[in-house]
Amino acid sequence: MAAQAVQVFGKKKNATAVARAVAGKGLIKVNGTPLKLFAPEILRAKLYEPILLLGVDKFAGVDIRIRVAGGGHVSRVYAVRQAIAKAIIAYFAKYVDEHSKNLLKTALIQFDRSLLVADPRRCEPKKFGGKGARSRFQKSYR
Repeated sequence: MAAQAVQVFGKKKNATAVARAVAGKGLIKVNGTPLKLFAPEILRAKLYEPILLLGVDKFAGVDIRIRVAGGGHVSRVYAVRQAIAKAIIAYFAKYVDEHSKNLLKTALIQFDRSLLVADPRRCEPKKFGGKGARSRFQKSYR
């Protein structure tokens, strides 16, 4: 039989993180590097939010490997944390039980809805007659 695995994604702006959760011993790696070495040090607390919120014991039997591409530093961090949260929820829904999945889901949504729901905001395209999306060139009468 194939290994117990689920694949989910997290998105923020142009960053996309694809997470694959497999039965294992609690490893979490982003682009092949451990979670504690990823991202700017200031944003590292954001990465640990889903883990600290649900408890390390929930992640003990699951290995999560994440590939992240696109976007900048901050949007990558937000995409990764969303991917981690969605991966553990999907894994619990498929291989553990529905009740524990619902408990985890409510805990995450109460803390921060963006852990499970992607932010739909995108950059507005530039139009003619100005240097940006909304700003216009200065008008001259003479």
